[in-house]
Amino acid sequence: MRAKAHAKGALRWATLAMLALLFACAQRPPADDPDARAEYDQINDPLEPMNRAVFDFNGALDTVFLRPIAQGYRAVVPQFGRDRVADFLRNLGDPWVFVNDVLQGNGKKAGETLERFALNSSFGVLGIMDVAKPLGIPHHDADFGQTLGVWGVGDGPYLVLPIFGPSDPRDAFGLGVDLVGDPVGIYLYERNMEWISYTEFGMNAVVQRESVLDFLDDIRRTSLDYYATLRSLYRQHRAALIAQGKSATKLPAFQ
Repeated sequence: MRAKAHAKGALRWATLAMLALLFACAQRPPADDPDARAEYDQINDPLEPMNRAVFDFNGALDTVFLRPIAQGYRAVVPQFGRDRVADFLRNLGDPWVFVNDVLQGNGKKAGETLERFALNSSFGVLGIMDVAKPLGIPHHDADFGQTLGVWGVGDGPYLVLPIFGPSDPRDAFGLGVDLVGDPVGIYLYERNMEWISYTEFGMNAVVQRESVLDFLDDIRRTSLDYYATLRSLYRQHRAALIAQGKSATKLPAFQ
């Protein structure tokens, strides 16, 4: 019963993503307006007014809550300590990275992820120290949105999610699967230890925000349109991850 309740979250995320995709497609310019159609295809952000409103909400939340916490975390915890926290959180996420490596047909990366997890969980004291990286096994990211992209699923229109930020229907669906499919999260959920997952989520948010404090400040200061710049950067980043995944797999893409 708990597993079924756990899976309902993925269904809600999938419904949100598909509704957004259907609504966005309904706003596509007519074929007899080639200029509008060309602009639409280039930007692919038909929900821009709504997206900007959500973007502003996220920005306000970041200004009054997440950014100050990240700044305080940087001020209080030295670099060595922040590195240990980041290593520990990456190690907790590696089982889900392994699952996605397998789903992408990337046997080499899957083997490296499994080896990383084994080394860091043992010799690295539960992942507090990344002992695999000096041995030539660096960390890499893999999520279900990337897996869908490797399978050939298109991204769809740009979408800004409350709290989670830049996305698209494919990655929003993938995020829902990420949230409920993580083996560590399932293990904790089945043992009534969800608070550990919530703590991990909050710690990840602070660690990731601290890691981009200077970068985002520079982007905000130098860009003419902060929203449009982040939209472009997000798409480039996701396209690079998917291209990287495709280059290492022989799985046929869905047509």
